[in-house]
Amino acid sequence: MLRALRIQPLLGILAGAVFAAAAVPSLATEQTANAQQQAPPPITWRPWNDKLFRDARQTKRYIILDLNARWCHWCHFMEKRTYAHPEIRRIIDTGYLATKVDQDANPDLASRYGDWGWPATIIFDPNGKEVTKLQGFQRPSRMYHILYTILAHPDRVPQLPPEPSATAGKSLLGTQQRERLVGLLDDTYDKAHDGWGRRLKFLQPEVVEYALKQARDGSAEMTSKVRRTLDAALALIDPVWGGIYQYSHERDWSAPHYEKIMTSQVNAIRLYTQAYRQFGEQRYLDAARRVGRYLMQRLRSPEGAFYTSQDADVDHDLLGEAFYKLDNAARLKLGKAPPIDTTIYARENGWAARGMLALYAATGERAYRAAAKTALEWTVAHRTRATGGFTHGAKDPAGPYLSDTLAMGDAMLAFYMASGDVTWLKRAGNAADFITKTFQHPEAGFVTVQKPAVRAATFAKPFVNIEENAALARFANLLYRTSGAARYRDVAAHAMRHLTSDAVVARRRFMLGTVLADDEMAIEPAHVTIVGKTGDSAADALHRAALSLPVGYRRIDRWDPASGPMLNPDVQYPAMEQAAAFACANQVCSLPVFSGKNLKQTVAKMMRLRRGNRR
Repeated sequence: MLRALRIQPLLGILAGAVFAAAAVPSLATEQTANAQQQAPPPITWRPWNDKLFRDARQTKRYIILDLNARWCHWCHFMEKRTYAHPEIRRIIDTGYLATKVDQDANPDLASRYGDWGWPATIIFDPNGKEVTKLQGFQRPSRMYHILYTILAHPDRVPQLPPEPSATAGKSLLGTQQRERLVGLLDDTYDKAHDGWGRRLKFLQPEVVEYALKQARDGSAEMTSKVRRTLDAALALIDPVWGGIYQYSHERDWSAPHYEKIMTSQVNAIRLYTQAYRQFGEQRYLDAARRVGRYLMQRLRSPEGAFYTSQDADVDHDLLGEAFYKLDNAARLKLGKAPPIDTTIYARENGWAARGMLALYAATGERAYRAAAKTALEWTVAHRTRATGGFTHGAKDPAGPYLSDTLAMGDAMLAFYMASGDVTWLKRAGNAADFITKTFQHPEAGFVTVQKPAVRAATFAKPFVNIEENAALARFANLLYRTSGAARYRDVAAHAMRHLTSDAVVARRRFMLGTVLADDEMAIEPAHVTIVGKTGDSAADALHRAALSLPVGYRRIDRWDPASGPMLNPDVQYPAMEQAAAFACANQVCSLPVFSGKNLKQTVAKMMRLRRGNRR
């Protein structure tokens, strides 16, 4: 459910447009010609807003957007080498208006341009139409070539392909669509070095989650592939402070990029705890604990909310490659470390709470659940909007953004299952209701932002993000299954109608989140209900046993008969003299189970009775 930053998600993506050959002066030639000229001024980075685009139209200048991240090694490198180069500064001063935007603070831009990695460089014409999109670090010579060609030879600038129109599909994938999406798993697995993807290596969350599901369903081949991938990715965990680096730029997992961002941490925790519950291998739990320790010790505020990320590098002179080779004593003696972005966002706190709850499910250690509750309560107190949903930060440039309320809703539903406190189930429902009224596209899917900061040509059409809609379909479907409210089933179906559009499915990229959503919408979750008094130790033990079951798609309820009727009374349970667990399917439940030892077998038996609803 957690949407990760999308590193190389497109299979075969180009690093940028291929510009036609043109008579472009070299940087050396330009520097010689301008040797006697006054040094060009530093780049004036303007705010990202509608005035920027109005000024571009009036002055007939192009706009260059540097979309970066505080934690990004290559963003720092591009700032130091490319944007500091005098001829780059000169040509931007001649024909461009420049704007620098932090993608973490602007989820709408991160969602729209995440396929291009960070830094992403987007150039717009004076009317606000995209001219070119560039991925990653751009050398000064290449950047100058592109900027010069756009100004001097606009006819030689390759045209960007039009965005395909995604007409509404169905609420579930067709057979051929599903085969196409799943088929990419075999095509892109790196047998020599393990893991999916042939260039950068990282734990791709929906891919690994789907592979774990296939392993649970009995695929020996997928079991081997996913375990080898999880084992290889252990190389990305910092052995000293914990936490996981974002990715390796070598195929054999040996060359980390040292930024530690929230999505990477939480994805690692969730995948390794699931692998531990499934395979029982202690090294997977140890890996999840090391990442969780990092979050608790280094990315947590004194109030218990979670920060955003830690930079790859200490500064321009001391890079992560050198710093992270040091042991703990040497790091502390140095007296400085890669800086932490202490901004507190609702989205990241929803994600972090999900990571803490995954650790609680795997270990039963209450400190993790307490950490999740504190983060959720802080976010509810400080990031709730007056009209519902959540803000991103303390002061947003636009919004509201879908990702914040989605992450919080998903985490609140998970906290209900981890605690049995129905208050959090109601709050999850409120989040879903806000999403419906705020972000629903009239045709299909849900848009990333209600009110973008810019409404120029490119941004006039609302943007519907694939990963966000897959996560929303899964959240809304599970909320429907848990609460019984049919309107949430409709939310999931509306999100899926965008994802099942032929234009979306035809894209050559991993969309295993869509496949997982499709699987879950077509069948009931594994359903376990604990019946017992609040605070009863036997009921608590059964609840912990239910959370530790090696299943991914599940509904866990807890009911104290003394508290009144259940919020979703789709199954009638008897009041018991002692705490008991019931495994249910199709409104039929097992005999009461009184020990966690027998619960796993009982759940497996009842899951075979689940009825699919693929139509």
